[in-house]
Amino acid sequence: MARFYGDENFDVQAMAILQSLGHDTLTARDAGMINKRIPDQEVLAFATAQDRAVVTFDRRDYFHLHKDNPVHAGIIACTYDADSKALAERINESTVLENDDLANKFIRVYRPNLL
Repeated sequence: MARFYGDENFDVQAMAILQSLGHDTLTARDAGMINKRIPDQEVLAFATAQDRAVVTFDRRDYFHLHKDNPVHAGIIACTYDADSKALAERINESTVLENDDLANKFIRVYRPNLL
C-alpha cells in the first residue's frame, strides 16, 4: 500500500478512509504542521523526506513544483469533492493503477462531472 501525506488543506476524512483501505497516512495536523503557513515546496520536501506522496487540492502549485523538481515521493493532485469516501476511493484506484509506485509521479485525480 502507498504512503500519503495530506497537506494542510486536504480532506482529513478522505485520509482516514485511505488509512482504513490499508494505506499509511499522515495528515498535516498529525505532523504538527497546520496554521504555520509553510510554503508548498517545504511541504513537498517534508513529505519526500518521510517517503510519502503529497495528497493535495492545490493542483496548480504542486504541478509547478513537480516541473521544477521532478524528484519526490509523489504528488496526487485532486479536484475538490465533498464526498470524502468517493474521493478516497478514486485516490486508492489511482495508486493501484501505479502499483503503489508513486515516486517522481504527478497523478491527477478528478471528480467526475455530475449530470
